[in-house]
Amino acid sequence: MNREALKQQIFQKGSYLCVGLDTDVRKLPASVRYEKDPIFAFNRRIIDATAEFCIAYKPNLAFYESLGAAGWESLARTMEYIPKHIFTIADAKRGDIGNTSALYARTFFEQYQFDAVTVAPYMGSDSVQPFLHYTNKWVVLLALTSNQGSADFQQLPIMPEGLPLYRVVMERAMTWASPEQLMFVVGATQAHHLASIRNLAPQHFLLVPGYGAQGGDLHAVSRAGLNSDGGLIVNASRTILYASEGNDFDTAAGRQAQHIAAEMRHYLELYAR
Repeated sequence: MNREALKQQIFQKGSYLCVGLDTDVRKLPASVRYEKDPIFAFNRRIIDATAEFCIAYKPNLAFYESLGAAGWESLARTMEYIPKHIFTIADAKRGDIGNTSALYARTFFEQYQFDAVTVAPYMGSDSVQPFLHYTNKWVVLLALTSNQGSADFQQLPIMPEGLPLYRVVMERAMTWASPEQLMFVVGATQAHHLASIRNLAPQHFLLVPGYGAQGGDLHAVSRAGLNSDGGLIVNASRTILYASEGNDFDTAAGRQAQHIAAEMRHYLELYAR
């Protein structure tokens, strides 16, 4: 999916919500637990309930890989089921030497047909470049994440200028690709840094996890991060997936997604300029 198609979806739906399909087999309600493919049965009902209100889905690969071959089959069925006009992100956090990264890129862009994949930048440009060789596919580079441990390295000052490491990473990465191919991960719990990040990268889309269960502030994120193309993809996972523990989990998920999307529509009108 190219940038214009993503922008159109945001403004047509009045939403920049991404539903994180972090489907935990241990949390599945009884109504799907004994299905032949319980992960897909759960995902299908979540997708049916939320597709009207979100612009992206983001499966976290750990929840599928942990189940072995069956998990990969559930992922494949889920990807086939997601409507083609909705943006898809493989939350894989890959990044390795060039020939290995090329195989990761082939896995997610060719085999599973994702629109984007999260990539760790630690090994440098040659570990990221293979993902950038695909037309209308996106690299979502880890910049400033939402977890507490992000302070261990990402915010360390780098001499001689004393800039935090995540800013050095972003500045370097922006020489590798344009805003048509490159996004950055910025956690919702880092909203106090978001205004300066938006100034650094005014045109890039930002994937913002950490909203909802992790405590991110949607208003603060939206005020600091929205731009004229929308420019944000805000992820919510547990808040939506587990809005109810009963058989009405899909109805509850749809209500939660609708509520978030309504708030987002308001912020788009205020701040997307």
